[in-house]
Amino acid sequence: MMQFLAKAGLAAMLTAGTLAGTVAPAAAQLNIIIGDQDRDQPRDYRRPPPGYERPPLGYDRRPRGCDPRLAQDMARDYGFRRARVVDITPRRVIVQGWTRRGPDEISFGNVRGCPALRR
Repeated sequence: MMQFLAKAGLAAMLTAGTLAGTVAPAAAQLNIIIGDQDRDQPRDYRRPPPGYERPPLGYDRRPRGCDPRLAQDMARDYGFRRARVVDITPRRVIVQGWTRRGPDEISFGNVRGCPALRR
């Protein structure tokens, strides 16, 4: 009887060792998730959302036509004092101001570069 118990104990130890060797690699791949699996990371409300710092598309582009500030600066270069833009049409930008002869106006083309049309 003693030999039977010794052989049964040896068989039990071999079985336990074999099972432990096969369970250990499977346990290494075990993921324990508590809560909702698809939930995002917690939001940091002190920082703006991604992409918020960037200006909107087309913000850094120059206007297609004549910029009114450029027209005023060019009128000052032509000798106008207190130059101001009074009208902008699809074709012209009209600037009025004072010259040596008195009140006067100058027209610029409403295209890039603001070419002078008439004085």
